[in-house]
Amino acid sequence: MSTEPFESDVPAPHRDRHEHGGGYDRPNDDELALRTERERVEAGLEAYDEEDVPPAADATVPYDREADPIYQDIESVTARQEAEGETTPLSDDNPFPPTRYAEQ
Repeated sequence: MSTEPFESDVPAPHRDRHEHGGGYDRPNDDELALRTERERVEAGLEAYDEEDVPPAADATVPYDREADPIYQDIESVTARQEAEGETTPLSDDNPFPPTRYAEQ
């Protein structure tokens, strides 16, 4: 027994209400081509259906780190630490970065 669907099992396309009631029983050429291409994709004969692929995305907006709130927070903490003298450049006299632990 064949596994192919009978013509009555294939869903009929929606009728266009702009046509009169005695319109054609066959789908128009564009609908038929679309159904054929989708069947070829389902059968594995083609990699994808071009109609099912979403449009390409727009170009990405350049990243402005000055407007990023996380960057602004880091900059404000760094500015405060420099103003209070918590950070000093590394040198021979000061070879290690500052520690956050209380000194005893």
